[in-house]
Amino acid sequence: MLYLVVKAAISGVIVAAVSEIARRYPTWGGLVASLPLTSLLAMLWLWRDSSDPERVAELATSTFWFVIPSLPLFLVLPALLRNGMAFWVALTVSVIGTLALYACWFWAAPKMGIKL
Repeated sequence: MLYLVVKAAISGVIVAAVSEIARRYPTWGGLVASLPLTSLLAMLWLWRDSSDPERVAELATSTFWFVIPSLPLFLVLPALLRNGMAFWVALTVSVIGTLALYACWFWAAPKMGIKL
């Protein structure tokens, strides 16, 4: 149980740090947020828990493929906000669009020979 608390605390500190950096310096916050910190932490935790290189490799590959349908969110959200849409509405529309792209990706990827 302590291990889970430590993992959550470390992960939470990273998210808090990104948010504080972004509050002061949005560009630097964007840079730090774009780093694959969550993915790296997940790989580190998985390696510590399993020591299985194949599982870590599968996690890395899956992460790569799932980044693709998430990228439009980072274009749609700012476009909606800059065109006057309220934050919560813009966020909701962006998230729903991203979920739709994930659904399409689950359907399309296997047809393209991509194992998710």
